[in-house]
Amino acid sequence: MDPTNPNVRNIPDDPALFRTTHWSVVLAAGDAASPAATASLGTLCQTYWFPLYCCVRRHGYPPEEAQDLTQAFFAKMLSGNQVSRADPERGRFRTFLLRSLENFLRNQHRDQQALKRGGGRERVSFEVIQAEERYAEEPAEQLSPAAVFERQWACTLLERVLERLRVEFTTSGRLELFQQLEPHLWGDEASTAHGAIAQSLGMTVVAVRVTLHRLRQRFHDLLLTEIAETVGDPRDANDELRHLRQVLASV
Repeated sequence: MDPTNPNVRNIPDDPALFRTTHWSVVLAAGDAASPAATASLGTLCQTYWFPLYCCVRRHGYPPEEAQDLTQAFFAKMLSGNQVSRADPERGRFRTFLLRSLENFLRNQHRDQQALKRGGGRERVSFEVIQAEERYAEEPAEQLSPAAVFERQWACTLLERVLERLRVEFTTSGRLELFQQLEPHLWGDEASTAHGAIAQSLGMTVVAVRVTLHRLRQRFHDLLLTEIAETVGDPRDANDELRHLRQVLASV
């Protein structure tokens, strides 16, 4: 499945099917006081720390200060009543995070003591050396902090879905097959070298076509599921998928 393809299937309209989605759980709690909401918020923060770190760095902060600011922002999200400020009508987690971070950075001079490493608050674990190495790989063009965040948000979702697919194929003993087909997830039938893939794997061309079709469909389903976990209403997932396509088209 090509996420840039305009033929996007709709997800089910019944919100009850997504009662356990992460962001829905957090929004339902309001102040994130429940253990389930706190755990969900922590999971989402761990997922999106790198897009936020990139955003802070693009604001011009040096690596060490950016690390402290990112940790302090997460600590504030996890320990305070910040989630109650989220607008349920615009309950997209990426929007909530970006707006919250921008406000945090504008006000951070009032809260200098909270920027000390640790700060007596809960910390979100991430590899700070790896973070700066990854940030150094960012293109040199002068994108705005928000644009950098959006691009990393899109890449994060794709990476998570690809990792889930990789695990599924590894568990079933088909990792080599996945490695051969993964580069063709984004292509179309005309540009895919089915014959060469079939020959390298000892499969028939028909078998390769069928497997790749199923892989693309599974990729599409997992991507929608991943997106549904970051919106307040699961029916917004298709809008988010369209936005993700727009972000990727600009990369």
